[in-house]
Amino acid sequence: MAKYSAAQRVAIVGPESSGKSTLAAALQLALADRGVAVARVDEYAREYYASRPYRPTMADIEAIAQEQQRREEAMAASCELLLCDSTALTNRIWAEVAFGTASAALLALSRPRDYALTLLAKPDIAWQPDPLRSHPAQRDWLFDLYKAALERDGMAPLIVAGDRPVRLTSALAAIEALLKK
Repeated sequence: MAKYSAAQRVAIVGPESSGKSTLAAALQLALADRGVAVARVDEYAREYYASRPYRPTMADIEAIAQEQQRREEAMAASCELLLCDSTALTNRIWAEVAFGTASAALLALSRPRDYALTLLAKPDIAWQPDPLRSHPAQRDWLFDLYKAALERDGMAPLIVAGDRPVRLTSALAAIEALLKK
């Protein structure tokens, strides 16, 4: 596998059931087809809770954020572009919603400026229930929390909305512009 000095990172964030994982997978395929050396870091929370009961604590959320970031770092030298399906920002917001605050550890791990591009998925698609999702009626509120957090951190995310082809087209255009820089 080729070594790269540092991958450009693309964060894909947003509320539950807003199409992040589907978009990440579609982007990886489309970019690989275009000859981009692309890798993807999947959302670690799903793997974390696959082997334990879903009763999150602050310690769980911190462990998930730390492992998510460790996996990003491990993959960053193996590609030109790294797609990050979720980031520590997700964990920060999750902690704020569940516990009213994020720990100092989560605040330190949440570094939106580490990403060359942030895609913020709008929850304008149908809710898909699964055991790790719990806020079907609050997706717009959660979207606003992500948007406000990114803006406070000085980031201007690209909002991806609409059906799958529209999301993919707008995200690909932004990534291709990023790669040309």
